[in-house]
Amino acid sequence: MMDKEKISYISKREERKFKKVIVVMPAYNAELTLEKTFQDIPKGAVDEVMLTDDCSSDKTVEIAKNLGLTILFHNKNMGYGASQKTCYDAALKRGADAVVMIHPDYQYDSRLIPYALGFLNTGVCDVIIGSRIRTRHEALEGGMPLYKYLSNRFLTLIENIVLGQNLGDFHSGFRAYTKEVLQTIPYKNNSNNFVFDTEFLVQTVYFGFRIGDIPIPTRYFKEASSINLTSSIKYGVQTLLVMIKYIIQKIGLAHFMIFCSYSKKR
Repeated sequence: MMDKEKISYISKREERKFKKVIVVMPAYNAELTLEKTFQDIPKGAVDEVMLTDDCSSDKTVEIAKNLGLTILFHNKNMGYGASQKTCYDAALKRGADAVVMIHPDYQYDSRLIPYALGFLNTGVCDVIIGSRIRTRHEALEGGMPLYKYLSNRFLTLIENIVLGQNLGDFHSGFRAYTKEVLQTIPYKNNSNNFVFDTEFLVQTVYFGFRIGDIPIPTRYFKEASSINLTSSIKYGVQTLLVMIKYIIQKIGLAHFMIFCSYSKKR
């Protein structure tokens, strides 16, 4: 039987008090879904909503202005990962204690933001991911293409084994972080494309942060953004290569920039 001191140490985590919470949205041609995503954010749950427009050709910026969002601009299309870098840099400069990243394509349920923040507030986790795959039936009924479901299950299984985690969905576009995560991991060294997400989570594991997940409804529909089969295959291969880099880095055979902290670089 455990002694009382050990039980107390295990059960109690240091609670956090967030003075400023910022939602960030990496956006590209999101005019049809941006307002719905924004309006579902519970009132008073966050202090600011920030959008990085990756040189959209539609009315994304106009709609964001009408909604009162803080808007950051790319003068040319730089990629999904580059948009996240811009978002996180700006959020930290504006004093965010916690950051929630959500795709503005209405594929993810913004109403769950307070629940994700709750796990960060209690100190139970440093990163929370919205898992779209609570059950196979719900994921497929929500419109997730079968090939995406199968590839997600395969990649998530590999990632859990390699990284020693037990997450339901490594490839979600709903994530919440404490500022310590963003201040520590070298996300600026990551890809400017979709594999940024994989590199980011591998970095959080490498630097010792705790990741958890919460169930989130699956929404696949015509207006929601989604990469095609060719891009999905490319992304899957890149994800596996990141896992190989992690293994090589951990056993000391080589060192990669995505694991090189900013302090070490200086």
